[in-house]
Amino acid sequence: MRDTPRPQGTVGDFRPWPPQLRPGRALAHTPGASGSGSPHRSDSRPPQTPRGGRPSGQIGRPGTTPPVPGRPASFFLLLLGLPALLFALITWQVAAGGPLVRVDGRVSRALVDPQPFYGVLADLGGAGVAVPVLAVVIGYVAWRGRATGTDRWWLPPLAAAVLMALVPALVVPLKALIDRPGPPVTGVGTGYYPSGHTATASVAYGAATLLLLPWLRSVYARRELVIACAVVNLAVGYGLVRRGYHWPLDVVASWCLCAMLLTGFWALLSRNSRRTSCGTPGSSTGPR
Repeated sequence: MRDTPRPQGTVGDFRPWPPQLRPGRALAHTPGASGSGSPHRSDSRPPQTPRGGRPSGQIGRPGTTPPVPGRPASFFLLLLGLPALLFALITWQVAAGGPLVRVDGRVSRALVDPQPFYGVLADLGGAGVAVPVLAVVIGYVAWRGRATGTDRWWLPPLAAAVLMALVPALVVPLKALIDRPGPPVTGVGTGYYPSGHTATASVAYGAATLLLLPWLRSVYARRELVIACAVVNLAVGYGLVRRGYHWPLDVVASWCLCAMLLTGFWALLSRNSRRTSCGTPGSSTGPR
C-alpha cells in the first residue's frame, strides 16, 4: 500500500508532524554549516560588516564594540585628582608654615651636599637643556606625521609647544604668590615654590616621551624610553635637593603640578589617535 503524500499546509495550519528540512536551504543556525564553523553564517565568506571584522579588544580593557576600547574616564580622573589633592595639601602647608614645612627643613638639612656633580644633575632641568630637547622631538614628530600623511599630524606637536609655554605661565605666579624663601645655601631671596627647574624638566622630557611613543614599534624601546624619562626627572629633582637649590617639597609640588599637565596632554593624544584611526583617511592613506 502506497504512502499517501502529506498535504502542504498554509500559514497558520496545525500540522501534527515536525517541520521537515527542505533540501537546498541554508542552515544558518547550525554550527559548522558549510564548513564555516560559525553559528551565524551559512557559508565560509568573511563577514561584510565592520562589526564582524573588528577585534574584541585587549585583555584588561573595558568593552569591545561599541564603544571603542580604551581606558575608562575614572583612570584619567584618578591621574588628575590624586596629584591635584597632593599639590593643594603641600601648597597649604607651605603657605601656612605647617608641620610638613618643619619636616621638609629637617630632610633638606640632612641631604644637602654642595658637590658640583649634583649641580650638573640640576642643570638638566634648565630651559637651556630641556626645552631644546623637546623642540627637536616636536620637529621630528611633525616631520614624520606629515611625511606619512597622518591625519591631524600637526595637533600633537602644537599641543606639546603650548604645554611647554604653560609652565612659566603657571609657575611664575605661584612663586610670587607663595613667596617662599630658599634653603640656606641659596642665600637671601624668595620665590622658590614650586621648583621651576623641576617643572621644566618634567614637562619637556615627559611631553617628548609621549610624542615619541606612538612612533616606536618595539615594546622594549617604548619601555626603555619611559624609564629613561623617569630617571632623568628623578635625577633633576635629586640634584636640586642635594645641591641645596630647592626644598624637597618644592620639587614634589612641581611633580604633582606637571603630572596634571601631562595627564591632560596624554588624554588629548589618545583622543586624537582614536579619532585619526576611525575618522577620514589622510591624503596618502585615502582611496586612489
